[in-house]
Amino acid sequence: MDKKAKLMPYLAAVGTLFFWSSAFPAVKYALDYFSPGALMLFRFLIASAVLIIYCVIKKVALPAKKDLPMFVLCGLFGIFLYMWAFNAGTDLVPSGISGFIISAAPVFTLILCIIFLKEKASATIWVGVLISFAGIVLISITQITEGFQMNAGVWLLLAAAVSTSIFIVIQRHLLKKYTSMQCTAYPIIIGTIPMLIFAPELATQLPKATAAANITVVYLGVFPAAIAYFLWAYALSFAKKTVHITSFLYLSPFLASLMAFIWLGEVIPALAYAGGVVVIIGMVLTRR
Repeated sequence: MDKKAKLMPYLAAVGTLFFWSSAFPAVKYALDYFSPGALMLFRFLIASAVLIIYCVIKKVALPAKKDLPMFVLCGLFGIFLYMWAFNAGTDLVPSGISGFIISAAPVFTLILCIIFLKEKASATIWVGVLISFAGIVLISITQITEGFQMNAGVWLLLAAAVSTSIFIVIQRHLLKKYTSMQCTAYPIIIGTIPMLIFAPELATQLPKATAAANITVVYLGVFPAAIAYFLWAYALSFAKKTVHITSFLYLSPFLASLMAFIWLGEVIPALAYAGGVVVIIGMVLTRR
């Protein structure tokens, strides 16, 4: 493999980092005009259309029947359930906060791998997990509402992090047999189908949304969805080690916070930033 080929997975990871980070403030902005369900349907109808056109032109092979249940699970957890919980949670908390909570997904992925894939975990890994959860607690404290009740958005975003962790574990299994495009296109298309329950909401809200809001959703569908998911699968497929790729995502919440500040004027509490740093320290320990 030449130098350029070795560099491509990391360039793909950088592209993924930028697009996924931009999704946090973009979703927060679009939620002023769309409900969480209508937004994800609009976004993934666009993403699915882009991917279907590509798959037809390039004649991308369909999954084998015996593997179809795995693709269905991938679409349900990684696209439908994740995206609904992510949108609904982001609607209730600042987009920077949602970025920090979702960044804990690798910790949940590690725990799932230990439980279901029987991967070994050293004492250092468990210390890292506990540190990351301590960071999540710090972030969550900033979202306690009057009456000392936790903002429901925090619980929804934690559910989203668990859902995407399940998606990553299943996708890693599928990538042993299928291409990056197959493991991107078919879960997204499958995950979009149950979103059609929100079609009445979308039909009502779409005519009332501004042009800027509609353009934002088109951007979300093409770049942070269709293109970024493909870049992510490509990076995972060709990188020498998975950790070299997933480490890029440590920067995502900070980049998302910066974008949210510039675009939306959001200011994140200092304690939330401290919690984000603690989460990332814990994740670095688990990777070691």
